Amino acid sequence: MDEQPIARSFLALLFVAGLILGGLISSYITVQQIHEFESEIAHIKSQISQIWGSQQILYQNVTVYQSGAVLSEIYEKVKDSVVLVSVSRKDGTTAKGSGFIYNFTNQIVVITNYHVIHDAASLSITFSDGEGYGAKVLGKDPYADLAVLSFVHEVPREKLKPLIVANSSTLKVGDPVIAIGNPYGLVGSMTTGLVSGLGRTITEEYTGGFAIANIIQTSAPINPGNSGGPLLNIEGNVVGITTAIISDSQGLGFAIPSNTLLREIYSLVTTGEYHGHSYLGIRGSDLSYEVAQNMKLPVTYGWLIQEVVKNGPSDGKLRPNDVIVALNGTKIRNGDDLASYLEEKTLPGNTIKVTVYRKTGNAWNKDYVFVILGERPPPPV
Repeated sequence: MDEQPIARSFLALLFVAGLILGGLISSYITVQQIHEFESEIAHIKSQISQIWGSQQILYQNVTVYQSGAVLSEIYEKVKDSVVLVSVSRKDGTTAKGSGFIYNFTNQIVVITNYHVIHDAASLSITFSDGEGYGAKVLGKDPYADLAVLSFVHEVPREKLKPLIVANSSTLKVGDPVIAIGNPYGLVGSMTTGLVSGLGRTITEEYTGGFAIANIIQTSAPINPGNSGGPLLNIEGNVVGITTAIISDSQGLGFAIPSNTLLREIYSLVTTGEYHGHSYLGIRGSDLSYEVAQNMKLPVTYGWLIQEVVKNGPSDGKLRPNDVIVALNGTKIRNGDDLASYLEEKTLPGNTIKVTVYRKTGNAWNKDYVFVILGERPPPPV
């Protein structure tokens, strides 16, 4: 009779003990988990801190360029060095462009585009304060769209604030750039953008079909009147000379690289001309994939020769349908590469090794041809 209450009491005691033991075990597991969570959280915080630190660096790099304060500092630093170039042409028309002050071995000159001063009967330079001075052409190169001007009369020294010209070979696609000029006669206008491409080629009507090579492509808006103004890096130094924009396009402007100016300036100032443009004497086009397939070529890149100029440097050496794939061992993917290599790496009189694919019978073979480079003929202007 008394065994049932004792059993119930024992079971109740076991139940209570189980609850206590379960609570202890639960508490132990919870503490262990908390320690693990705390350790994991500390690790995650460390990772977040590292990521945030790198993001902060990136953020700072971007905002240094985008910050209005920084841009305004650059503008204040260079605005008095950028000038308005006014031109009265021999045919009675007028034009306006931009330029900038440059110190060439203690001689103050103005750098602008050739197409701005082309066919000029008279020139004037206007500073940011509105004061103007007569100018004349000191040197010009249509093949680089460059011109160097000098003042006809003495200009007060305090007005002459030359810009620093930097090495444009350090530019990379994506670098921020700033253009300052006088679009539509609006003096001292500033626009910003990025380097969109390098090593481009453009042609102008006054180059006789020859390419202006190694051009910088930029998204910085360039409008009529900007031509000849400086393209600046975020230090406010010149990396290019703005030259053109594709008509009816958005964000497709071009600039002559500063290294072209640095290469030519001595000759332009001392002789008035530049004779360093190499000439192969061939005409052709980029090799497309479709053409390569139709011709059963073993490559799908290069520059396809369509014509060899009679009595030119390549006459008797290169042939129509040869495909140029390298110059002096440097890969040539297209006409941009070809023109840029000739412009940057060679001079008239140099001998270069041209690697071509040439068809003999039914087979294409790689061949090597040595050509002594000539000088481009004078432009038709």
